[in-house]
Amino acid sequence: MLVLLCALLTLGACNTSESAPTGTPFDGEAARGYVKAQLDFGARVPGTEAHRKTGDWIVAQMRQRADTVIEQRWNHVTAKGDTLPLRNVFARYNPQATTRILYLTHWDSRPISDQAEDPAKRALPVPGANDGASGVGMFIALGDLLKRMPPTIGVDLLFVDGEDYGTFGPPNIDVLLGSTYFAANLPTGYQPIFGVLWDMIGDADLEILQEGYSMERAPEVVSRVWDTAAKLGYQRYFPPRVGTSITDDHIPLLDKGLRVIDVIDIDYLAPPGSAKPNYHHTPDDTLDKVAARSLKIVGDVAYTLITGAQE
Repeated sequence: MLVLLCALLTLGACNTSESAPTGTPFDGEAARGYVKAQLDFGARVPGTEAHRKTGDWIVAQMRQRADTVIEQRWNHVTAKGDTLPLRNVFARYNPQATTRILYLTHWDSRPISDQAEDPAKRALPVPGANDGASGVGMFIALGDLLKRMPPTIGVDLLFVDGEDYGTFGPPNIDVLLGSTYFAANLPTGYQPIFGVLWDMIGDADLEILQEGYSMERAPEVVSRVWDTAAKLGYQRYFPPRVGTSITDDHIPLLDKGLRVIDVIDIDYLAPPGSAKPNYHHTPDDTLDKVAARSLKIVGDVAYTLITGAQE
């Protein structure tokens, strides 16, 4: 009866157990290993030793993989008067190509767990396994692929600092620091054909909706990403539904005229009154919440967007 039922359902689409995604040669297990490597340094709060060591590690990893690695270093004075040493890491493949794609992710972690249920834990730094380290892990694993199979177009992987340091408003105070700095210091004539911010993409319970500002300001890029996911069979994880509008690192770049969207699984943040636990901006944003399968799914989409742009 089970065989008959499967035969009757959409030409054999029935499956009693969900198989692992195939997609591309992207390695989700390797990406998760790179997430762990970051967490081993400690919370990546700007101004700390863990932050410095993680930045050095990202630079070293990308120098092994990319054609060119540029560090943007600067000091940011906070609203409280503290001086933060910050840096963006800009890793470039095929740097002479005029046709380029921009990917970005933030690599810092938040200094306080302001959304922790226990008030005693709110002063703790956020480990940032999903919120920060997941995007970096995906980028380094993507770098493994791009080194083995160099792209025929230009690909830029931008690791931005200081996204999560301060307060999201309005007004925004001491946040989106790296993307704002990059937007103010673009390479001469820089205009990628499209860009994607990858944020919080390792959630084991993956569901990425179409972010509101992205739909308003670069809908053709949203269509490109969601169509690619659907062709890979990942529509379940990239449902074609518009979600909330999120203040994130794509905003300074959109304001600069770049066509950049936000791919983010914001459901890591549970709505008020929800029975689902909230891990966002809490001490519970730890490695066990990050799944190699989710990194594989998102990595497949990211890599296929590159290969598709080459055709």
